[in-house]
Amino acid sequence: MKAVVFDKELKLVNDYKKPIPQKGEALVRVTLAGICNTDYEITKGYMGYEGILGHEAVGVVEEINDEDQSLLGKRVVAEISYGCKDPECPYCAEKLYRHCPDRHTLGIWRKDGCFAEYFTMPLEVLFEVPENVTDEQAVFVEPLAAACEITEQLHIKPFQKVIVLGDGKLGLITALTLNAQNYDVTLVGKHQNKLDIAKAQGVKTSLLNDFAVEKKYDVVVEATGSVSGFETSLALTKPRGVLVLKSTVAATKEFNLAPIVIDEITVLGSRCGQFGPALRLLKSEKIDFSPLISARYKADDAIEAFEKNKEKEVLKVLLEF
Repeated sequence: MKAVVFDKELKLVNDYKKPIPQKGEALVRVTLAGICNTDYEITKGYMGYEGILGHEAVGVVEEINDEDQSLLGKRVVAEISYGCKDPECPYCAEKLYRHCPDRHTLGIWRKDGCFAEYFTMPLEVLFEVPENVTDEQAVFVEPLAAACEITEQLHIKPFQKVIVLGDGKLGLITALTLNAQNYDVTLVGKHQNKLDIAKAQGVKTSLLNDFAVEKKYDVVVEATGSVSGFETSLALTKPRGVLVLKSTVAATKEFNLAPIVIDEITVLGSRCGQFGPALRLLKSEKIDFSPLISARYKADDAIEAFEKNKEKEVLKVLLEF
């Protein structure tokens, strides 16, 4: 089968061995997949992973190695991590597979990914895609679930004001998600064309240069991944407010954390989320992710697609299998 593999270098392999589903697993034929910045980071050495890349995909179940055949022939998406299944594991018991110490993560850690014609995953992390949700929308479920995770972790009151800082894929999806959940959210960024995507769907937006940086926001979501973005986010969070970190910040300089103590700010790390709530939100058709799609490539042109993904103005690049 065709597969996009990272093994010291990125390459397209045409004769990769087709996976065989183990007990409790399904074999999924991929129809559409999305390139994530994490995939690019892996090609630079992140996590030390080698194997098939990819963790954002939609496909059709073609085989199930289990008595439960209910998903056979269904369109599905897969949560990216599965756990050890040990009944004594507190994380697996709560379906927090992403925190299981012995987890496998699709295309990132100990598990071949979905940039291939086929991949396998356990049934417990597969979710049927609603009929009214297209493949183009379904391929965004993983980052959408990550955005929904914020409100799973944090109760945002109806009168509270929320800022999302950063207008890349992460910031856009987070702002669109919070807006669809009926929160008072403003997206702040540096690129008018990207802000316009959110504005067209009812999100309040502002260019950073035109925005007054004041400590008056209840919840601030940092989605820039930069030290300056973290510092600005901190300067926007009011005393006893919450600073949500959706991106990892690779610090190359010292920065002042004293305001966190002085203003008694709660810092909340927020990563992956559950697919069930994300799919329900997609089914409601309150968000349209199609404006985020910058390009589509056939699997045979996957290397070219990765190069396209590096371009500054590009949001999401899709691969067709």
